Formats: sequence, structure tokens, C-alpha cells
Amino acid sequence: MAEAGHLDALARAATVHLRPARDGGPPLWGSGFLVAPGWVLTCAHVLRPYLAGRRELVFQVRGEELNGGSPVEARLAHWLLADERADTVPVDEDLALVRLLDEGVEHECVWLTDRAERSFAGTAAVYGYRPGDSQAVPWDARAEVNVNDGRYGRRFEPTVEFPKGVSGGPVLDPGTGAVVGVVKSRRGDRDGGLAISVAALRRFGGAYQEVMAAHDRWHGDRPQHTPYNWADGQGTLPGAGPSPGGDLWTPRDRARALGLLAGLPAPRGEREVAALVAEARNEPPPPGRPPLLPTWRDGHGQLYGPGVGGPEEAIAFLHYLRLVELLVGGRGGDTTALGGWVRERLGSVRRIVQPVVSRAELPSAVNPSAVDPSGAPGDPDQGVVPYPGPGEGPTVVVELEPVLYEEPVRFYWRIRVEDEGAAHGGEPFEAEETGRGAAPEELVQRLRRPLAEAFQGVDTPDRPAPLEVALPVDHFDTAVHRWQLSEMARLWDAAHLPLGARRPVVLRDIARRGDPATWWERWDLAAQAKEFTAHRTPPRAGVPRQHQFTELPATAVPVLCRPAGRGLGRKALDMALEAGHGIVLWHTEGHTGGCQDTCETFHQGAAELLRRLGAADELPDRMRRIREQIYEGRDAGHWAEAVAVLYDDPRRPIPTAAAGTVDSP
Repeated sequence: MAEAGHLDALARAATVHLRPARDGGPPLWGSGFLVAPGWVLTCAHVLRPYLAGRRELVFQVRGEELNGGSPVEARLAHWLLADERADTVPVDEDLALVRLLDEGVEHECVWLTDRAERSFAGTAAVYGYRPGDSQAVPWDARAEVNVNDGRYGRRFEPTVEFPKGVSGGPVLDPGTGAVVGVVKSRRGDRDGGLAISVAALRRFGGAYQEVMAAHDRWHGDRPQHTPYNWADGQGTLPGAGPSPGGDLWTPRDRARALGLLAGLPAPRGEREVAALVAEARNEPPPPGRPPLLPTWRDGHGQLYGPGVGGPEEAIAFLHYLRLVELLVGGRGGDTTALGGWVRERLGSVRRIVQPVVSRAELPSAVNPSAVDPSGAPGDPDQGVVPYPGPGEGPTVVVELEPVLYEEPVRFYWRIRVEDEGAAHGGEPFEAEETGRGAAPEELVQRLRRPLAEAFQGVDTPDRPAPLEVALPVDHFDTAVHRWQLSEMARLWDAAHLPLGARRPVVLRDIARRGDPATWWERWDLAAQAKEFTAHRTPPRAGVPRQHQFTELPATAVPVLCRPAGRGLGRKALDMALEAGHGIVLWHTEGHTGGCQDTCETFHQGAAELLRRLGAADELPDRMRRIREQIYEGRDAGHWAEAVAVLYDDPRRPIPTAAAGTVDSP
């Protein structure tokens, strides 16, 4: 490949194929490529037929230039599959990470792009293995990418026949000299195929951080004065810039910088990476859904100009590195190597721009001395985190809208991220608003991945973003606080916690879309109050009456020991909503007949919880702390285990539905 010189040979050297450890199965499962020492990236669908239900199975990885051509044993480490028995594998779930069992095997590693999720179009070099007479043989082609299919899908023009076996191979962008995709599939009835953007790798979370750190350390340690490394090969491409030094950011600079960043402690959430990027760019982020930024490397990738472009100015990159140094160093991290290299490299740029870096200061959005505001365990009054109002911090909102004419009920859903006072959170983060929607029992599965990604973008270790779920009152007994974002997680992993133990979780009435005037006045009075009381409803021996809710002071919170979706509980909640109440507590698994002895414990606990409030915005976090203690103690009989909270802030109204009609098929 003349355009990329010896990068073609390096890509071939890193391309491998997967096959069974013993005879008897298909000799070629599919392709893959080496991305870091001991790590192979491939497609999940390549492995699923053989590993579904037996992920510990050992298989082999073989390449023409791996281990002298002799196979190396390997095992699946991670895949993105949500359902390993589904008929098809979605694009954003079709990646797998494989671990070589022999850590002593040396091998080539591709260079994975650090650029943001830009659209890739143009000629690409594609590599893989196809079946041969006795064993799999290398295959490569040049193909045109001309369609972006969703967030991660990239389609090839129907000019190249993709043979069986090449799924999982790398896609190289000759313009940047970086691997930008993974071959997913060929077309069943014609030439051409589909690739997956390597940006989808970020969805591996902690595994992505581990693998990319190993990738960047490996490339950062490569010899700097030999033509047989990726950085020098990229330096020969058109527009790559001159030799190291000067005002332009070169591939060698990038490799060295990312290698140094890989040696630092990981960021404490994506928000701080985004804050440093915005400071280094000195401009607001581009429109549209923000990319995932789980590592310092991903922040570096946000600094490039649009398109493949020509040489990049070094100053923005050095500014970003200096900000990372300040932030990590302020937390006690060792930034000696990074800081020393930044100062050395800064001496090569024009003197007039050097103060931008040398006098850099951290933006106010990040604070290296921040402490955990949750307080000491078991202390219910220390460090309660107020629920954010407009512009006071991010919230993640899920809207569940019943699909018309579907019985039993199914839902369309929309996820929004409200942050920094943006009007109604802007465009949906992700949504399903066509087709049949999701049944209630399918919601957790459908929402698990996009919710995890939304939280990943706004959480910080000391302050997980709250979750609001707006849904019809008929479904107010949905135990959202028990949802988990991971079906299977390590015990220490935050994903293992139910949502309500990890973050504040509140419900809102989807029917209150738009104008909040009906409950604004009562909310405004409650927001100014310092003392609150519980109002038991309906009375122990009676039925609810509308005047009981209308005449309540704003500081009285209706508390129901019944479910909110049916019976007297539903009647009471309807009256509370009509009277303009924005805060209500109820027992989602309570009784439908007369009160029981356990009701007294419930009402006493709710009254004590409300008595402790110093402000209305303390309630969601106080409930979260109770749920956390319930989970840690496994106290399923606790009065608050099945309690839901209506917290419907009219200052952040649920936006009205999109114009036009949406019908189910």
C-alpha cells in the first residue's frame, strides 16, 4: 500500500485468525488483530457459536508473523454481548477482547486511532484471513467506505467481495495511518460489507482503560529512530508535519504523549476529561451527542481539527497535557515524567505561545482537592448532597411513553442528559420511538447499556448523577431503584449495586409534560421550607378526599402505605397530583386492603425521614443513603426497601412530545 508505506506490513503482522484448540471443529472461526501485548480484538459473533455458555473454553490464535507461525492458546476475556443467544448481534455489541495465555510471546500491535468519533469515508485497507486448502491464509483488500450506519457502523461500497473468515480483521485509514475499524460482516447477496468503528471499544469500560493503557505504553516505548514502528510510518504520510520539534504536533509527539498519559491514574469520571478538553480548545464542545471520554487518551483525541486535515498545532495538545499534569499532581499522583517532557517539548514552540501552557490553570469545573461529600457511613445527617436544580449539576432522565393501541402495554423510551442548565437537555442521548417498543419486563435489558453510557459521561466518583424516570401513574410501582446496570459484575463493581443504592432515583409523572404552572406555587413554597411533616393518606380507617390534599400546607408530604398504581393508593395519588404536590412517598408493594401492623413501622420511618430534612432537595439523597445501607445489610424487611419517591421539579419541566404523530405498525 503505497499511501501508507510500511504501515501495510505492520498491519499484516498484527492480523491473526482464531481457531479451535483441538481438531473436530471449523478450522477457521474468524479473524482478529493484536492491539496490546497479549490482547486480541475481534468480533463477538466470531466467538459466540463456540463460546456461548462456556466462556472459559481455550482456543488458539494464529498469525503468519505471530510466534513464528505456531498457534498460541487464548481465552475470551470480555465481550459486549448483552444476550449471547440473540438471533443477531447488534453493531454496538459485536466486539470481543481475547487474552493470550502465554504472556512471553512478543508480537506486533496495531496503532488504534485516538481521534474522536469522526465519520470515516474514503479508501480503507482491510485485512483478515480466509479459508485455504490446508489452513487459513492471509487476505487483504482496498475498499471504499461511503456510509455511516448508526453511531458505530461503517459500510463499504459493493465493489469488493469479503470472503468468509475475515470478520474481526482490522480496517486501516491510509490518511492517518491508524486502525479505525473492525470488519463485521459481508453482504449476503452482493459484494461489500460492514465495519465497526473502534470508538465502540470505549464501551468496555474498565477493560478498555486497561487495554488502551497497555497499547499506549507499548507504542510509547518503541524505538524512535527506526522505520519499523507506527509513529515513524505515520510521519511519512502527507500532512503529517515535519520532524519532531517546532510548532506542529507530530506522530512521534502523539505516541510519546499517550505513552506518558497511560502511566497516570485514570480520570475520576468523564466530566473532568471534558472540562480539560474545553479549556485546552478554548471553545465550546461541538454540537451533537458527546463522545465517551473514559481515558486521558480520549481527551487528547478531541483536540484534532475536523477531517483528516494537515499538521496540527502543538500548543493545544501541550496545554491539555499541562492541565492533566496539574490535576493529577494536585491529587498526589506522580507526574514527573509527563511534566518534564511537556516542559522540554514546550521549548521547541514559538516563544509567544509558550505562556498559554506555562501559565495554565485548572478550570473551576475540576477540583483536585474535592472530597467525598457522602459523609461518614451510618451518619444520616453528614454530607447530604442536595438534588440539583437547573444549572446545578447533571441528571439523567428516562421518559417512558406507552405505545398507542398496544395491549398489553409496551413503551417507547427516551434518555436525556440534562447538564449545565441546557434547555430540556438538548437532543435525546438515545431513544426507541418506533416499532412496537419494549414490554415492561424488557425495559431493564433495553435501557441497561445506554443508561450505563449516559452515566459514564456525567458521573464523578464522589457524585453519581441522579436518575429521573418519567412514566404514567399506572406504572408508578415499577421498582426502578432495584434495577442493575450489569447482569454480572464483580462484587466491588459499582455496576453490581442496584441503581437506588448507587445514586438518587426519583419518579416523575409523564402526564405533566410541558407547562408546570399547576404545581409551581406549591413547589416554590416547599423549596423555601426548612421543616417537613408526613401526611398519612388515606387515613387508617377512611378514604382519601380531594380537600385533604388541597388544604395541606406545602411542607406536608403525602405518604401512602399502599401501591400507587391501583386501589385507594391510586385514588390518593391522583388527588395529590391534582392538588399540585411535587413530592410524595409510597410503598410499591404495600397492601390494597385495610392497614396492617407493618404500616405503623412504615409511617413512623417516613415521618422520621421527613423530620430530618433541612430542605426539600435533601430527600432523594437521604433515601439513597438508606437504600445503600439496606443493600449492604441485606435488610429486605426494612420499611424503606420498597418505597418510591415522586420528586417532580417544575423548574426542569419534561419537554413536550415531538411534533407530529408516532404510530406503532
